[in-house]
Amino acid sequence: MMQTPLLDRISSGSTILLRTVWVGLAARIAVAAPFLVSGMLKLLDFDGAIGEVRGLTGVEPAAVLAVLVIFTQLAGSALLIMGGRWSWMGAGTLAGFTVTATLLAHAFWMKSGADRMRDLNTFFEHVSIVGGLVLVAALTSGARSEKRRR
Repeated sequence: MMQTPLLDRISSGSTILLRTVWVGLAARIAVAAPFLVSGMLKLLDFDGAIGEVRGLTGVEPAAVLAVLVIFTQLAGSALLIMGGRWSWMGAGTLAGFTVTATLLAHAFWMKSGADRMRDLNTFFEHVSIVGGLVLVAALTSGARSEKRRR
């Protein structure tokens, strides 16, 4: 299929826009936002964070695990937002965290009725988030290796 000059200009303009620094930064902030907000809220309500961890895992001391969750969410977000070679590390950290948390918190296969449907939807929303994080990791890793080839 042959592109028209208008489609060529739109495509060229889109490529230029997507390569600007601020678009990449805005995208990384958007991807990190759920983790950043969650980590900050847990930090501000540490007792609530302990209760959440205890309810999901039953692991004691839950406070230690809550500290690790907060650290993972905040440090992973910071690395992701920083860009460059740190983005893939942050994205990988947050992806691993999301897989673990999703399996613990949204085990839809063990539920029925409305709870099953809610957790099924949430589970696959989290699969999408993991896919986005893996894509960020792949793209930032590729950018690093491309620079080395030059």
